[in-house]
Amino acid sequence: MSDFKTIATIASFGGKLLKLTHNASTTGCEMALNLYLPPQAQGSKKVPVLLYLSGLTCTGDNCAEKGFFQHGASQKGIAIVYPDTSPRGLKIEGEDDSYDFGSGAGFYIDATQTPWNTNYKMYSYIASELPTALFSHFPQLDAERVSITGHSMGGHGALTLFLKNSKKYKSVSAFAPISNPINCPWGQKAFAGYFGKEQQEKWREHDATELVRSYKGALDLLIDVVRHLLNPPCNPNSIALNAQKRYHEKRLPIHHPTNALSLFCPLQGTGDNFYKQGQLLPENFAAAAKEAGNDKGLNLRYHPVGSPPQPYSQVEASNITNK
Repeated sequence: MSDFKTIATIASFGGKLLKLTHNASTTGCEMALNLYLPPQAQGSKKVPVLLYLSGLTCTGDNCAEKGFFQHGASQKGIAIVYPDTSPRGLKIEGEDDSYDFGSGAGFYIDATQTPWNTNYKMYSYIASELPTALFSHFPQLDAERVSITGHSMGGHGALTLFLKNSKKYKSVSAFAPISNPINCPWGQKAFAGYFGKEQQEKWREHDATELVRSYKGALDLLIDVVRHLLNPPCNPNSIALNAQKRYHEKRLPIHHPTNALSLFCPLQGTGDNFYKQGQLLPENFAAAAKEAGNDKGLNLRYHPVGSPPQPYSQVEASNITNK
């Protein structure tokens, strides 16, 4: 694994957004990413880190350039890492044929099915190689204070990475995540291609609903269904538009006594086609948590909000910034 190369440096809310590349051994190719360093990341002071995992068709540029997370991060003194969503340029037959498989759709898993198993190892890349490389190259990043979040496919990745490695992360949140991929068309297509149709056990290992069903330890589960006052059209490929515009938001926060698990499911009201098509299935996740006996304090509430969502709640910001 080589050092990072800085392609561009962009001033942002008193800090700087770095556009980086490096050669990754897990994926066997050059990987691009964005890293936001807040103004507090100076001298010997270490700052906490938020990993943001993007959704289908996205790169590490989408949220970094359009998501407006840097404003809140600069105030809280939090660095944000925006990785890519898959390896690229491998010339694997079929990798660029569809938007929901291959390039831009790595699903944050380690593929076992040929020809994908050589390079499509985004789980290992995000869980191990990338953070190790970042903490080595950027000493101002605090390896002991890391949280993870994501949108859509990235929300799936954030939830599964946390549930499989809860000691690695201070907290997790997920925006409109693919919560039960083994039971939705996107997930079934991806898992069949990356794992094989017969490898159902491997499918379950990367399904947040299955993982929370067997999760050991107490969880305090709160389900918020938050309705925004307006319901404009929204580009599903860009979290930026979700952040800019008021929309219906369905929110299922879950807080662990020591690690905060918050599931935010922004939906574009009842007109959200992906929700209506059964691609997200947040209710399955909530039901699985309840089935596992993690329903103490379960609460469902409705209330209107008029401000855009922040990249992390006050609870999450407190968790990640505390030593």
